[in-house]
Amino acid sequence: MLFDLDDTLLDREQAIEKLFLVLLEKFYENIKHTNKNEMLRRFKEYDKKNYGINDKTRVLEPFFNEFPTKRIVSQYDMQDFWNTNLPLCFSVDETILDFLSSLKEQYQLAIITNGSTERQYAKISNTNLNNYFEEVFISEEVGFTKPDRRIFEVALNKLNIQPEHVLFIGDDLEKDIEGCQNANIKGIWFNSLSLENHTDIKPYAEIKSLKELLNYLS
Repeated sequence: MLFDLDDTLLDREQAIEKLFLVLLEKFYENIKHTNKNEMLRRFKEYDKKNYGINDKTRVLEPFFNEFPTKRIVSQYDMQDFWNTNLPLCFSVDETILDFLSSLKEQYQLAIITNGSTERQYAKISNTNLNNYFEEVFISEEVGFTKPDRRIFEVALNKLNIQPEHVLFIGDDLEKDIEGCQNANIKGIWFNSLSLENHTDIKPYAEIKSLKELLNYLS
């Protein structure tokens, strides 16, 4: 069983909100509540616009230009702030860890994720997910990015398993589901927000919680 990381195993939006609070504490003083709400909204917009891009100065630099800080922040400090603090903002519910523990007893488990090698490994380590997965495949390290089928084929070869014996679980229809299906892997759409599918992509199945996976396991 192969899993996506962000917004599948980990709640990225919740982590971004926590990161925003760290940012306020580190770079700002005496921000009014009404200003915080607008700043958070804009912070999320900049993050969403640059999601999947490793250079996070593209998030922080325009944000700091719009909401000036007390001191000048270098691009190095911006990137370092993001790399250091974002992984610490993630958490995993114990029920998910218990579920993964039970799956691990019967199946090979691995993660395939896009993103920075440094940040993705830090997220996995800080949430103890590394204790449940046999392998982790990160786009920056592998050299291919979802939905490129080659990142899935690298995983299949490393795990020495045929695609018909694999399920991939991910939240993104194009990157995760279409990507894995291009490698002949059944893709289960993790749709926790009950979004409508306006694409031509047809998942093997759709679930709203990870425990629903039990319905598709023999």
